[in-house]
Amino acid sequence: MGVLRVALRPAGALFLAAGVFASGLAYSQPSVSPFKDELFSAQSVLKSADSGNYIILDYDEMRDINGRDTIVEKRVQDKYVSLKVRAQQKDITVPTAAGMVKTYQIGKLTPQTSMIVLYLHGKGGSRHQGVNDFTFGGNFNRLKNLVTQAGGVYLVPDFSDFAAKGTAEIAGLIAVAKQSAPKAKVFVTCGSAGGVLCWQLAADANASLQIDGLALLGSLWDDQFRNSTSFKRKIPVFLSHGSRDPVFAIDSQEAFYRSLRKAKGGYPVVMHRYETGNHGTPIRMTDWRLALNWLVSKAP
Repeated sequence: MGVLRVALRPAGALFLAAGVFASGLAYSQPSVSPFKDELFSAQSVLKSADSGNYIILDYDEMRDINGRDTIVEKRVQDKYVSLKVRAQQKDITVPTAAGMVKTYQIGKLTPQTSMIVLYLHGKGGSRHQGVNDFTFGGNFNRLKNLVTQAGGVYLVPDFSDFAAKGTAEIAGLIAVAKQSAPKAKVFVTCGSAGGVLCWQLAADANASLQIDGLALLGSLWDDQFRNSTSFKRKIPVFLSHGSRDPVFAIDSQEAFYRSLRKAKGGYPVVMHRYETGNHGTPIRMTDWRLALNWLVSKAP
């Protein structure tokens, strides 16, 4: 099988190797400009299908972990990060309708804020995961830089549980943020079991009207999503998954992807499969600039 190279050109346009992503992930006016694209965006595509909406990406643990980190899984090489963004980062407690919510906020919420991106951790995690500059290959550091350089705000909260209370807390945080940035698009990204909150927010009567897109990384699916207001609004859904994920089976996530693609009138959903990737691979490898620009381009 031939290997295609996909990269994001410094000028800001998506380079489409042999038509890859020609339909699925192409965007005309990218909102998120390049940041260390030469390190994060040149990923090898093993297969592209479904008009570019489903792709299989090459992943190699020795190259993408051992060859990238100075301390394996604990500290990435310095060239992958820029710590200047820390000047915009603060750890705060926000009063919401569901109680006090501790969250990191990177960037300033104003009427001009372009987007609000949230990251919700999985079981055993905390708000500290999504702001750690050096773990997961520096991908959270890149996310912070991409969002703030695009005039957006990145929120990484704690929450009480993965049930009703946690959902209410995140919905409350989104509502508070939207008061300061009413025109901002809201994208909720969820790692692993954090996806429970993604789907519960999508089904929530109020939050579903404020969320403009979801990204699920090594996470789960929701067969009830098609009954939600979010589905009716056609909020875009970005799925990223490792083929060897032992927690959430790739077959079930791919079946969910296909079910959305078959929905009447089509549905804005893409899936990135990292071949040989494990449970945490999508958090390390997802190309956030490509993902965010696609979410922006498909947001209602």
